[in-house]
Amino acid sequence: MHRWISLCLMLMAALVSNAGRIDTSYAVSIGGIKQWISIRATERANPILLYLHGGPGNSSMRYANRFTNLLQKHFTVVLWEQRDCGKTWEMNHSSEKLTLKQAENDALELMNYLCTRFKRDRIFVVGHSWGGFIALRLAGLNPDRLQACVAASPMVNQLESERLSLDTMVTISKRSHNNQALQELGKVRIPFENADQLYYHRKWAYVLSGGRSFTRDFVIKWSEHWLPLFLEGSAVNLEKELPEIHCPVYFFVGKKDLSTNPAVTARYFKALRAQKKDLIWFTNSGHSLNLTESGKFQQSIIALLNQ
Repeated sequence: MHRWISLCLMLMAALVSNAGRIDTSYAVSIGGIKQWISIRATERANPILLYLHGGPGNSSMRYANRFTNLLQKHFTVVLWEQRDCGKTWEMNHSSEKLTLKQAENDALELMNYLCTRFKRDRIFVVGHSWGGFIALRLAGLNPDRLQACVAASPMVNQLESERLSLDTMVTISKRSHNNQALQELGKVRIPFENADQLYYHRKWAYVLSGGRSFTRDFVIKWSEHWLPLFLEGSAVNLEKELPEIHCPVYFFVGKKDLSTNPAVTARYFKALRAQKKDLIWFTNSGHSLNLTESGKFQQSIIALLNQ
């Protein structure tokens, strides 16, 4: 009898300890279509953190635990496969041309949905690369919904960033007498005219910063669907179009980034007028700082809770 009572008490304690835990994935109606989200937290009372993946089109849901496992102990972490990505793509393909306005409207609608579902006035938004660009645009469009905006390796003035990165890669390649790099980078024009130019730029951006490049086949296939939207976003200069943000904003920048030039981001940060702002350098990282320094990435976000 005593053993039975003890077992019941242990089961009740386990149920109580897991009462606030969330681990669910489902489709929600956003922008007139079904879009896939995942929500994870050890305690549902924690503040909401919406993560915006890069690309456009590069869902990170399958490996996001590598850079959100610590965040889930402090936030209710929401991952989203944006329009035409992952399971969202599987459920419904877009029948019309993808646009920046559409991407922003989807993100705003999802923010409002999360605030309504969890009965919150504000949430944290964290974005990487293209996602960082969208996060900054959201902060400009609806700052009252954001507790804070974190832009990691963000697109800021991407056309200038691509030119500066191209010049840097050519200089590095000349110093190391890397004739293959010089030959391929010599074919690149900014803005990119085709998928090959994008591939050569990204290939050497990753290789020269110590990473692994995407395959040419991947870039060609990606470009067929996503390059027009990427070029639309690349043409936006936030230094001119978004000189002021009325919520706290934080920039995470990889010192070795050759995809979104760190000097451009630092210049924008310095000029930006914001309620509160900070720039955190990731000295050992290139573009994918959320993966190469995932511990620092997460701890830096957690530290915002105390601010």
